[in-house]
Parts: sequence; C-alpha cells; structure tokens
Amino acid sequence: MPLTPEQLAEIEDARSEPRQTLRATAPGMEAHLYSAHPVLDHGLVRVIDYMGDDAAITQAARVSYGRGTKAVSNDEGLIRYLMRHWHSTPFEMCEVKFHVKLPVFVARQWIRHRTANVNEYSARYSILDREFYIPAPDQLAAQSTVNNQGRGAVLEGEEAARVLDLLREDAMRSYDHYESMLSQDGQQGLARELARMNLPANIYTQWYWKIDLHNLFHFLRLRADAHAQYEIRVYAETMCQIVKDWVPLAYGAFEDYRLGAVQLSGKGAQVLKRRLAGEVVTQDSSGMSKGEWREFEAEWG
Repeated sequence: MPLTPEQLAEIEDARSEPRQTLRATAPGMEAHLYSAHPVLDHGLVRVIDYMGDDAAITQAARVSYGRGTKAVSNDEGLIRYLMRHWHSTPFEMCEVKFHVKLPVFVARQWIRHRTANVNEYSARYSILDREFYIPAPDQLAAQSTVNNQGRGAVLEGEEAARVLDLLREDAMRSYDHYESMLSQDGQQGLARELARMNLPANIYTQWYWKIDLHNLFHFLRLRADAHAQYEIRVYAETMCQIVKDWVPLAYGAFEDYRLGAVQLSGKGAQVLKRRLAGEVVTQDSSGMSKGEWREFEAEWG
C-alpha cells in the first residue's frame, strides 16, 4: 500500500495551500503536516491533524484564557513541574492524528496501547498489496539466551541467507495463493474476509491513529526505549522527532523526566543512601532479589 500518485498529489496540494485560522498552531508541526516519513522498508508515519501546542498545556494548567503575560521561561518551568509531578490532564489538551503504515505483527503489538482512537485498513473490503516486511541483514538475530522476549547474536553467512530466503519465499507464496483464492476475473473463488487469513504477519497494513499527548508520551516512553523491539522502536523514534518539533517544551520535560530517567525503588533508594554513608552493600544485605540487584547494578554500578 504505497502512497499512490493521487495521494502524493493530494499531499502536495494540501501543503501548497495555507489556510487562515484563528486557532493556535505550532510552526514545528506545520512543517510535518501531511508529509510522509519513511520507516522500515515499506512503512511510513505522517501527521494528518493536530490540536494544541505548549501554550495549550500551560493554559489548561492555569485554567485561564489566552497566553496572558506569562513568559516562555515561566511556561517551561510550569511544564517541567507538571511532568515531574505526574500531572497528566494538562497534557491531554493536545491531540494528534497519525497515518501509519506498518507490518501486521507490529500493529498487534502497537494496539495494546488502548488509549487511542484507531481506524484500520479493511481487508474485508479491499485487497491488500503485495508488500511485506523483510528485515535488513543486521536485524536478523537469534533468540536471546537471557531474555525470552529479546534477540541475541546477529545471524551471519549461510544461516542469514537461508532465513532471508525462507522469509521472502513464504511471503511471496502466501500472496500468490491469496490472489488465486480471491473472487475475481470471473472466478467464484473465496470472499476477501476469508482469503486474507492465509497471509503472514509481516504483510503491511495501515491505520489512522489519534491520541492525546499524555498517552502518546506513555506510548513513546515504552516503545522508544532501547529494550523495545526494533520494528516498533523505529516508529516511536520517528514520532519522537515529530513531537519534539510540535511541543518542544513538553518534549524536553518528557525526555528528561521519562525517556532518560531511571526509576528507583524504595529499597534502591535506601541502598544508595547507605552507600553514600560509606557502607558496603551487597545483594544479600540489600533486601533485593537477584533480578532487582542485577538491574540496580546495571544503572548504579
């Protein structure tokens, strides 16, 4: 499902005709509006619409009208205070609607975030395109030996070639069968809603995804994290750059207090205090489990 010439022309027309408005706009987001940002081999992210900016967050927090006489530095301080103290409602005043094209297996992981409005391309009504996600060689990896959800060593040589061939062959064969089963060209065939069940999870779908800024930050905190699966992380990283341009003050606070922050348990805080007091603390004397201690040492040494 690439952007068709008609869709590209529509984007060009939309971007070439500025519209007068009385509502607040964000110059950084205006630069992204409608434009497609490529992700993976056939995917994309683009902004369809948005509402609000940094000023909308502080306006809601102050429960007042207009920007008043508040300076930008004051707005930044308020936004950082709101983020630092987990005040969520003011961030919910900003919303954004994305058009996302992504592999089905990424979509199934993404849809776990149930705080958005979603409308997905329907394979009951339309025929899916022959587009599949095939990982780049440096993303072909074996199962991790220490993490049941993660990857280990990158495949090389004959094993990498064997796996890539299987992925391509299976994808093409399944689509050939999908096409041959469809009711078309005088053939009775199978209904689209049934023929699609033979397609693999790496075929591309697309959807419109609308969400408020508070819940978008929660999505990005999890999916832009280094531990997230690569195929969803690259989408989150693309969206991070868009959000940074849209609400730079809010994104700066999010980056500092969420994305780049380290969570510390009560036991962890006590261990740090004991260390600062000169005590040598071990896992046995910390009160932590082996897993907790391993994670604590990874962050704090």
